[in-house]
Amino acid sequence: MTAPGSDNRSKDVEVEAFLASCAASADAAYGAAQAVLERLQDPASRAAARRLLADVRRRFAGNPAAGEERFHAVHFRDVVVEPYLRGFEQRKKLTIMEIPSIFIPEDWSFDFYKGLNRHPDSSFKDTKVAELGCGNGWISVALAEKWSPFEGLDINPRAITIAWINVYLNALDDNGLPVYDREGKTLLDRVEFHESDLLSYCRENKIELDHIVGCIPQILNPNPKAMSEILTESSSEEFLYSLGNYRALQGFFEDQFGLALIARAVEKKAWQTKIMQDANSDISALVEVEKNSPHLFKFFMDLVGDQPVSACTAWAYIKSGVRVSHSLSGYSCQLRQPSQVKKLFEVLKDGFHEVSSSLDLSFNDDSVADEKIPFLAYLALYLKEKNLILIYHHILLTSDNIIVFPSVAVAIENILLLFSPALAIVGEHLTRHLPKQWLTSSVIEGSAGCNCHAEDTVAVIEAPCQSDLLIELIRKLKPQVVVTGIALFEAITSAVFVNLLSTTKDVGSRLFLDISEHLDLSNPPSSNGVLKYLAKSTLPSHAAIPCGLKNQVYSDLEVAFAISEDTAVNKALSQTIELLEGHTSVISQKYYGCLFHELLVSQIGDWHAQQERQAEQVIPQNLIGFSNSAMSTLEETEFFVPDSKESGIIHMDLDRGLLPLPSTVKASIFESFVGQNITDSETNVGSIIEKRMESIYGFPGPGPCCSDKIPGCSKEIIFGSTCLALFSKLVLCCMQEPGTFFFPLGTNGHYVSAAKFMNANTLTIPTNSGSGFKIKPEDLEAALADVRGKKVTRPWVYISGPTINPSGLLCSNNEIKDLLSICVHYGARVVLDTSFSGLEFQIDYWSWWDLKGFSYNIDLEIPLTVFMLGDLSLELTMAGFDLGFLIFNNPSLVKHSFKSLSRPHSTLKYTLRKLLDLEVHWDGNFRDVILQQKETLKNRANHLAKTLVSCGWDVKVVSRCWRNRLPTSGKSFKTDGFEGELNGCNIREAILRSTGLCISSSKWTRIPDYCRFSFALESNDSKSLF
Repeated sequence: MTAPGSDNRSKDVEVEAFLASCAASADAAYGAAQAVLERLQDPASRAAARRLLADVRRRFAGNPAAGEERFHAVHFRDVVVEPYLRGFEQRKKLTIMEIPSIFIPEDWSFDFYKGLNRHPDSSFKDTKVAELGCGNGWISVALAEKWSPFEGLDINPRAITIAWINVYLNALDDNGLPVYDREGKTLLDRVEFHESDLLSYCRENKIELDHIVGCIPQILNPNPKAMSEILTESSSEEFLYSLGNYRALQGFFEDQFGLALIARAVEKKAWQTKIMQDANSDISALVEVEKNSPHLFKFFMDLVGDQPVSACTAWAYIKSGVRVSHSLSGYSCQLRQPSQVKKLFEVLKDGFHEVSSSLDLSFNDDSVADEKIPFLAYLALYLKEKNLILIYHHILLTSDNIIVFPSVAVAIENILLLFSPALAIVGEHLTRHLPKQWLTSSVIEGSAGCNCHAEDTVAVIEAPCQSDLLIELIRKLKPQVVVTGIALFEAITSAVFVNLLSTTKDVGSRLFLDISEHLDLSNPPSSNGVLKYLAKSTLPSHAAIPCGLKNQVYSDLEVAFAISEDTAVNKALSQTIELLEGHTSVISQKYYGCLFHELLVSQIGDWHAQQERQAEQVIPQNLIGFSNSAMSTLEETEFFVPDSKESGIIHMDLDRGLLPLPSTVKASIFESFVGQNITDSETNVGSIIEKRMESIYGFPGPGPCCSDKIPGCSKEIIFGSTCLALFSKLVLCCMQEPGTFFFPLGTNGHYVSAAKFMNANTLTIPTNSGSGFKIKPEDLEAALADVRGKKVTRPWVYISGPTINPSGLLCSNNEIKDLLSICVHYGARVVLDTSFSGLEFQIDYWSWWDLKGFSYNIDLEIPLTVFMLGDLSLELTMAGFDLGFLIFNNPSLVKHSFKSLSRPHSTLKYTLRKLLDLEVHWDGNFRDVILQQKETLKNRANHLAKTLVSCGWDVKVVSRCWRNRLPTSGKSFKTDGFEGELNGCNIREAILRSTGLCISSSKWTRIPDYCRFSFALESNDSKSLF
């Protein structure tokens, strides 16, 4: 048996040897600490190593003043902290080792700990928590007693060594025995420490964290890659200590890792206080920063006052022997929508790295964050996985009885155009968007109670808001169409809706009830009488429910839908919106589709089985039908054919380019949504488009003797969601004047159909295949002279150029000037449509227009009015993301006809501005993308031409589509679902049913036996085609 004295002497020798090795230098002290940690980590020597640390601590016990001396003599010390763990009674104190190369806790770290300790245990219990910049680990050790598992992370390797020693100091007692908590665990079961630059260790080891805490008021290293190369465990203690200080040697004073962004992204500032600056702190570097930059730091001369002083003043005050204070703020941070944010950052890393600097997930309103973050994640994945947008008229929540519109104003206008009621009663809040010429009372006396409307005109009067007054008005005037909303208090139950249904059915009126004010996608559905009715009963055939959608983030992002359970009305409305608008913005549909999805997911728990709905008993017999012009046009027009469930369709009938979206375009689209507080200048594309069009085409101005006829002679620009939407408004302007639209034979079929649908006066300017369907000056003059001789309405002349429909030939500068001269002579308005130009690949011996050199000296009563229509989405490779624009020089003509125009969202303008800037600055990558797309079109054109010629087609040269003459007219043909003699009109159906290929027939070109093949296809469709 060993004598007790011998044991004591052995302990003393071991303690002396340990202290002697530490006294040599700070590096030697750290080496001794490493050796002790190795023993602690070995279960066989763990208890003895822990007893050694206890003996060393007892050597200095009883002399508090010896702590500082010991720090300088042996380069380490033990301190006791008292965290007072709320709710934990078994431990009041922690024993902590400190060494010089680790940032020593000050008052602010204790204040930070107190702030964390205010959180209820339930917030962190059984969650994965990490502390950034853990230092010697005391906060992690203290919190691990009630929150675990816990990860302590620090870039300083020596800090991690000491943090592990501190775990053992508190996980074992002085005799080396484990200290168990009430759950039978020790701190070794609850906390770990790892060397890590921010969260690099967690990322590399795929550790998913629930909470991250960090008390890091100092500036972090702005160059982690460089730091990883120079940071080693053997670095000097001064350098390692500086990692936790103000980065004075690097000269950076702003947080390059994004703590400023984190501060803006947090939900709330939890608390704020003032603490005394450590007396040994050197803030001279901050003084230098203030001298060399406009940045000012804030210090305080005491703990009470609110008047801050600069670092320079604080430094002088410290030199006088007085301490200063600085503020300390604690932020409570919580990552919103963690799974969605994870998806978002994965896409940013893999595909849109250049957009990372624009990403801002800071939100002042939780509801805004809950709406926008899921959409950003969805949009990122969509743009990454898809090359283009093929979806047409639907949102994610779709069914056979829903029609999608760009806005509720567009929906109401399209409804009225479809039916052209001789009298319509429209709610006051909806009439402000209607064309002024519709708001009249001159025809009420003759049309009240009459269902005849041979002239297909629209007359509207305003409806009162109060439902009982509205019902009385309906009974007296017997309108053919009623469009109204209901008050909020009336929408809670279905009583008012039922009363309106009954009244309109009795008088034979069609009812369109707007519920836009009563559907909020940002919150769970509230009580809605209309929706309650629809849950139990089918919607009567004379009624439909339009609704405009709103969101929390973008005030100018609109979508509307209408519910109709009348198959004929549903189909006609869908075709009307396609005919007059082209299509509803895909991005807008995606946005609201995502909102619907999130709303439905949140309501899954309340889902219940659908009740059987009661069918309508009586169908009114005297309802107004579609207008004559609408019916005839819808029957003659070719509409979009959606893919079937069994197979897809190759669309060679669309006016839009479907070429793959380049990565530059995808990144610009995504950046437009991830940024916040985007300025007006970043979305202002008007001036740059005007300059671009001026430089490429010029713009014809009035002659010198006519300069006073148009005040200011200035140009204006209007943006629309599509060119077709803008053109439809021009048709309204023509009808209001009144005027007659002249279309060259072969004009884009959708434009001609839109004018006919709206019952505008139209005439055809003859063209022929010999001239490539160009307008000959003599033919234009003959057509206009005939109108003047008959003294009919003012002529409006539509000219497509420089690319001509349908041949794709180019109109020269002299040719367009000759046509404009004739228009000037006959006082015609001119619509120059440039939307089909820009990607020409056959432009040998051709130069751009120079219309700014065009002038005239004829003294006209009304000077030349020119509307230049354009769309850069094809030319800038933005397939599927249309933005139409209209430049004009006579604002008075469009004053009242563009109120309901569907306008592009600000994010689309932002995207267009980014791409235009790339074009203006001759960005090499973007220029190569455009050239590549032109080359792709050229190769496809040659391939398609050879194929069609081999099949007997007469092929004409075209830029991005072929105009071909049918070789087999009159030939009998039979296939699944089709049988008959082929002609220019039915060839589309025959080819579609037999091959799945959809083209434009003679109905589109309006030229007998001539069809159109558009080959700006999506890559997969192009491969399938060839």
